Amino acid sequence: MSPRSKTSPASKGELRIIGGQWRGRRLSFTAEEGLRPTLDRYRETLFNWLMFDVEGARCLDLFAGSGALGLEALSRGARHVDFVDASPQAAQNIREHLKTLGCQQAGVHHRAAEAWLKQQAQAATDLAVEAYDLIFLDPPFHKDLLQPCLYLLEYQGFIKPETKLYLEAEADFNASRLPEHWHVIKQKTAKNKIFFLLECPTPRP
Repeated sequence: MSPRSKTSPASKGELRIIGGQWRGRRLSFTAEEGLRPTLDRYRETLFNWLMFDVEGARCLDLFAGSGALGLEALSRGARHVDFVDASPQAAQNIREHLKTLGCQQAGVHHRAAEAWLKQQAQAATDLAVEAYDLIFLDPPFHKDLLQPCLYLLEYQGFIKPETKLYLEAEADFNASRLPEHWHVIKQKTAKNKIFFLLECPTPRP
């Protein structure tokens, strides 16, 4: 998603899928204040990190924004992606992208990330939540939205041994805020942000 930049309500944005079956496809969307896809070079780095982890994976794209990360995963063979975003326009954009691509291996959820996680956990009180293989977590910067989602992911059954989680955060984000037993596999710093690829062992009781 990347840090939010101001745009006029009627302006258009564009994302390009950089790998997989839809490589080179360009998708336009109605831009909103702060909505911008993760830049191509950062997505390329991420999916190089995940080279052997995407095909057949069940994925969650929280704070999905333009949907660039989840769409990239689907292009590269992900089994299913759940897209979650609080913006009705963002959710509609993603639905249109999926229709354009003829893709049905996805769910689009217009809901705030924390509220959606709570809803899913509550709905699964009698059945276990189906955990994800890959989770993309790219919240708007400096909004304090990360910690509640980390807690819910950790304790409500959304992760399993060897789940991998991609986190994109503001440059001054301190890794000590992450659950102490999560492993940092990869880390990269850019001008105004920091990226982590994390592995999530079995949650603590």
